[in-house]
Amino acid sequence: MLMRTDPFRELDRLAQQLTGPGTWSSPSAMPMDAYREGDDYVVAFDLPGVTADAIDIDVERNILTVKAERRPVTKADDVQMELSERPLGVFSRQIVLADTLDTEHIQADYDAGVLTLRIPIAERAKPRKISIGVGSGRTEISG
Repeated sequence: MLMRTDPFRELDRLAQQLTGPGTWSSPSAMPMDAYREGDDYVVAFDLPGVTADAIDIDVERNILTVKAERRPVTKADDVQMELSERPLGVFSRQIVLADTLDTEHIQADYDAGVLTLRIPIAERAKPRKISIGVGSGRTEISG
């Protein structure tokens, strides 16, 4: 299960949307969806216009960090930009993952501007049956 972080993060995200995109020195947030599918949690990030080599995914302890950089499309000196509304720069998002998730086996896929992460539930967190011994005397049940 994904754990919610600071309750003020949503306010920060809204403020960033109002004040514009992030720069290389101040990252901007990226929209995401998160849901459970079978024994995996799936997290999808919208990153249109970002190349796969400009995406960085890290897990340290239980903090998943996704950073992406959208660079200008044109680099030629003879190009004069007439209108620029698409945000450029660095985008980042951090998610606190529960201890019940297996951070060693996260799978990442990037297709059509959507980064999809599949985070499996750890074996130790899955439901399991506990057998009960039958016979004389006491029986201890340990989980």
